[in-house]
Amino acid sequence: MSNQITIRSDRDTDYVFQYKGEDVTLKAGGILSIADGLDEVVLPTTAMKIVKNLIVIKGDVK
Repeated sequence: MSNQITIRSDRDTDYVFQYKGEDVTLKAGGILSIADGLDEVVLPTTAMKIVKNLIVIKGDVK
């Protein structure tokens, strides 16, 4: 699965993003994997760290 992306939240609050046009909630401190990569993912503006196939969602950008 070379396209698999893992998204991890380091936030104290839930983070909502869109996947295939639908809202998805990543719970605070949660982790999820998306098998088909980022082609169908829209991540709202936030501080994040990207390491290979891991995206770490941080706090809001001010």
